[in-house]
Amino acid sequence: MTQEHQQEHALTDATRPARRAVLGAAALTVAALAVPAAAAAAQAAPRPAGHGGALPVPTVVGHRGTAGYRPEHTLASYRLALDMGADIVEQDVVPTRDGHLVCRHENDISATTDVADHPEFAARRTTKSVDGTAVTGWFTEDFTLAELKTLRAKERIPANRQHNTLYDGHFEVPTFEEVLAWADEEGRRRGRPVWLYTETKHPTYFRGIGLPLEERLAALLRRHGRHRADSPLYLQSFEPTSMRRMAGLVGTPRVVLLDAAGTQPWDLKSAGDPRGVDDLVTPEGLRWIASFAQGIGPTLDLVVPKDAAGRLGEPTTLVRDAHARGLILHPYTMRNENTFLPADFRRGTDPNAYGDAFGAFRAYFETGIDGVFTDNADTALLAREEFLARRR
Repeated sequence: MTQEHQQEHALTDATRPARRAVLGAAALTVAALAVPAAAAAAQAAPRPAGHGGALPVPTVVGHRGTAGYRPEHTLASYRLALDMGADIVEQDVVPTRDGHLVCRHENDISATTDVADHPEFAARRTTKSVDGTAVTGWFTEDFTLAELKTLRAKERIPANRQHNTLYDGHFEVPTFEEVLAWADEEGRRRGRPVWLYTETKHPTYFRGIGLPLEERLAALLRRHGRHRADSPLYLQSFEPTSMRRMAGLVGTPRVVLLDAAGTQPWDLKSAGDPRGVDDLVTPEGLRWIASFAQGIGPTLDLVVPKDAAGRLGEPTTLVRDAHARGLILHPYTMRNENTFLPADFRRGTDPNAYGDAFGAFRAYFETGIDGVFTDNADTALLAREEFLARRR
């Protein structure tokens, strides 16, 4: 379980006290100091073009569709992200018992579907060890696709996004093949390719239980003509060896996701490889990633760390170092709500109210990142427009 996912689980507690908004002169000073330093770092290294110039830079990636407005990983969420203008729409894929790939952020579907309301599936609630963490719930690998299709999606963090609960029960769980077909049709209708960003979730775990992801995913990509180096799709994984495996199966561009400093990818840990994220963000680690991938997707804190109060500090050299090795950077995840923003950009005391997301986007764009994952594609697009206008 990633640090981001652990944080999201914690935020489902509706009794969580509001975080203190920090809007004083000290916060503004920190932001003002960080931005010029970030800009200087960005200018010090070559900047790869957005997939050969086919994408705007900074690229706006619709995180799980547009999860700020619709239950995540539904066709409705993907469609809204596209309608808002997102450059790429993201999917996470996990397998069913009968080998179909479906779009869910986790194989545990307790928080994202109404499975708990189905008495016929009550006995399937269980506890499993997924990537070394005990998780109790219902899991996609214990359901056939036909069974999963009887479920309906719901908002994963209703305590933070009460308005999204309006759409609970209206959308089914899509298969990745359905998403590919949808993207093909939307591309024809709109007269341009629909870009996708597809993550293999827990690939070591699934390979260990006889449901390997990569070969299934590669077959679908080939079937829909998205297996080439110039295909409008990025592959991604928190397990670098999954992307290395995909490199042997398809030419589709690949991105290695990087969790928080001090953590270790599960595939490396399982194989007895001592390297962790701290090693992978070094010039040597980035050189290794560049041998089989075209980019990295670091948590935003690896680009600009926060201090003990949650304010943005000085940018690291990660953007410069990655660009020097020809890697693009698409960090994750920007959201509009106070509780997810750096303390510098929170407004008021309601953790679920919108803060100064535009200020936060601007600070991150100044570092020279090539794109960003966001739950609010419309905000990101306007922030990009304003950021680029200031640079002209």
